[in-house]
Amino acid sequence: MHRKLTLAIAFMALSVASVHGQTKTPEKAPESKPLQSDTPPIPLVDAAPDPGSPPFKEDWTTISISKSDVPASAMDGVVMTEGDLPSGCTRELLRFQWRPGDPIDLYVIRPLGNKRPPVGVFLLNYNFDTRIFENDYWCAQSKQNGLAIVAFGSALSWQRFHAPRPMKQWFVSELQEALSTSTHDVQIVLNYLETRKDLDMNHVGIYGQGSGGAIAILAAAADSRITALDITDPWGDWPDWLKGSKQIPEDERATYLKPEFLQKVANLDPVTYLPQLKVKSLRIQQVTSDLVTPPAAKDKIAGAAPKADEVVHYPDNEAQHKAVFLGGVTEWLALQLRPGSMMAANLR
Repeated sequence: MHRKLTLAIAFMALSVASVHGQTKTPEKAPESKPLQSDTPPIPLVDAAPDPGSPPFKEDWTTISISKSDVPASAMDGVVMTEGDLPSGCTRELLRFQWRPGDPIDLYVIRPLGNKRPPVGVFLLNYNFDTRIFENDYWCAQSKQNGLAIVAFGSALSWQRFHAPRPMKQWFVSELQEALSTSTHDVQIVLNYLETRKDLDMNHVGIYGQGSGGAIAILAAAADSRITALDITDPWGDWPDWLKGSKQIPEDERATYLKPEFLQKVANLDPVTYLPQLKVKSLRIQQVTSDLVTPPAAKDKIAGAAPKADEVVHYPDNEAQHKAVFLGGVTEWLALQLRPGSMMAANLR
């Protein structure tokens, strides 16, 4: 129990000071770190391209995958590991590849005894190690809240960062690519999940944190299958965010404030899409002490929410930890997705 509590609190310390490109740390960044797993990384093996498939052409200017050529083999995942765990769940790790040289590892954790549970997609900040989903905490959460937990790393996350990409490139320097391709990934993953018979795809939600929160908003705007969003300290309002975020090293900031850079990401701003969302349930959690998203951007994001009571403010991480302690990080999302349940619609 103590170990689970420690993991839950560590995970919910989500005002992350990211190390971009895995080499540099912005000055005066918060002193929290991505969680690490004791499990060795799976060797990176590119799937052989289908000689009969056309090259993958992707449109980075739109959040919709419909204008990109997704290969037919995108649904053909390779099972890396699979098994029933003592905590009461089945955990799978699958590997997919729809872009050349960019394999994606997908975790699918299902509670035993529930034939078709609702689905929660988890998108963590780009610098988190998704191998944390191999920890028993997530199996216990899946069983406790009756939720299938699906997780993968976003584009330019460390597990998807490999040669020949130069190390100077990172999530923010390639912001248009990172946001658009990750948003497309969510839609392709949902397409795959629909081919399964063990998930309730009529009840799908996303938990997003940091950069994952930004992607979650864009994905929900692009895909009506997503009906609930729970996002913590999402990035957004790019002009203000890039100007004031402690995520940005000062020697790079001027580059990201140039008109041509801002123009490339103007149509990928979560603030633009938040008022248009058609999801049934939305919760935006903002931690005041978080230094990654500056106050001006926080205000713009909160102001863009369809309803004022969909935004919850916490002074610091400790206050947020206390708010989610008993049910864990998945409880709110699971309650919103529970078929036929209207309870907790106003639970904040």
